[in-house]
Amino acid sequence: MYFKFTFCPIILLLWASLSFAQNVNVVIHGAASIAKTDDNFVCVTLDWWPAEKCDYNQCPWGKAGILNLDLRYGALINAIKAFNPLRIKVGGSLQDNVVYKVGEVSSCPNFMKREDGLFGFSQGCLSMERWDQLNRFFNHTGVKLTFGLNALFGRNESQTEKGLWIGDWQPQNTRDFIQYTISKGYKVDSYEFGNQLSGSGMGAKVDAKQYGKDVIVLKNLVKELYAHPETQPKVLGPGGFYEEKWFNTFLEVSGQGNVDGLTHHIYNLGPGDDPNMMNKILDPSYLNQVSQTYKGVSDVVNKFRPQLGAWVSESGGALNGGSKDVSRTFADGFWYLDQMGMASTYDQKVFCRQALIGGNYGLLNATTFVPNPDYYGALLWHRLMGSTVLAVTKETDPNLRVYAHCAKKKPGVSLIFINLSKDRSFNITLSNAKPGDAGKPNYEFVGKQNREEYHLRALTGDIKDDIVCLNDVPMVQTDSEDIPAMDPKLVDASTPISIAAQSIAYVTIRDFEAPACV
Repeated sequence: MYFKFTFCPIILLLWASLSFAQNVNVVIHGAASIAKTDDNFVCVTLDWWPAEKCDYNQCPWGKAGILNLDLRYGALINAIKAFNPLRIKVGGSLQDNVVYKVGEVSSCPNFMKREDGLFGFSQGCLSMERWDQLNRFFNHTGVKLTFGLNALFGRNESQTEKGLWIGDWQPQNTRDFIQYTISKGYKVDSYEFGNQLSGSGMGAKVDAKQYGKDVIVLKNLVKELYAHPETQPKVLGPGGFYEEKWFNTFLEVSGQGNVDGLTHHIYNLGPGDDPNMMNKILDPSYLNQVSQTYKGVSDVVNKFRPQLGAWVSESGGALNGGSKDVSRTFADGFWYLDQMGMASTYDQKVFCRQALIGGNYGLLNATTFVPNPDYYGALLWHRLMGSTVLAVTKETDPNLRVYAHCAKKKPGVSLIFINLSKDRSFNITLSNAKPGDAGKPNYEFVGKQNREEYHLRALTGDIKDDIVCLNDVPMVQTDSEDIPAMDPKLVDASTPISIAAQSIAYVTIRDFEAPACV
């Protein structure tokens, strides 16, 4: 049981005031956008893993998997409803080992540990009774749903190349599943074809040409079964790690209009048991490395132009359930929120966090459903950061990360500041870039309306804390299991924006004139 703090220790505020402060000017280029995200950019996953899924001598999934999750908990329901709506992707490593108990499929086995099985498990099954339960839950909580389909159905593993699955995808089980879904009136925003089967694969892989041919079959199936184009779910793929040659071949073969959104996965922190995990998260040069992946995916999208652009359809930071010492803590937000900021500047439309619940990287505790610190960072992003992305420039310590969007609720702009430095705070002034003439000085911005500020920091100052403070108020659920109020601090516009050491802040400025935000 969590002790309900009602304030954050004052001693930390005194310590923060003694840290070295650096003056920084941040220039916002508000004349034109550099990218656009989906309105529901923040996304989370629900995974298939059973309780027996273990890594690094721990089994952190419990009953958080899709087939076992208790959907009646008020804390779970309220956590999802707070987003209004939350985009959820149902999928994960075992999705290509799931059959749907409908039509000709009469047997419905549970996942069982099996050495020679995909990811060490036997085939599992989604019954239509459980699908009904899930859809009642999704409808009640207002979820915008992406469902990951089994892309290995009907294939066989090659006898000559380990891990390669060959043969045509057999769509009958998927056809029966979608027909049942339509007959019940269940809303699916998009279907994603397969999970981590691209390139070298994870556990299994499929040749790019074969995958391209099969996604055409899926797209035609969706068009056939959903009679009206406006109600047709989109088709996404391949849902794996980016490899340039494979992705190019896949999109060349699938052709124009068959892949609506190009999906890929990001796990740039490496294995979850890496003892150097915290150093990676706090190293700006390490965080920057993944930008090459975003650029590569963006280049492929610009070449083939799928309708929905690129999505990060799964990202948990650290592989194999996350890091037990880091993923649940305030520190993880330095990685997570920076990734969302970076991804948005590369025109990634959606960013799906692995996972809503389960493993060590869940936004919610797997047993108590209590939100971890990253939950609150994600909720603030969803509420404050609009879909129009603006460029920012600064000349300063690389430990200060800054991203700017048009405000979700007009007028104005919203920014996120991430301070990785342990002993340095920043006093920030803003300038408005002069459009069309790089040689002229920028306009210094002097606001007249109070700024709306949301400052996040660890409860005790230790970034390994699993409780976050918002404007010095600990974020803990109410007695009725509701998400607490997340109100801004109104700050005099004539003062600099102050970002404490190892803290994160969202700032909305209503009277900042950015033509791209009109």
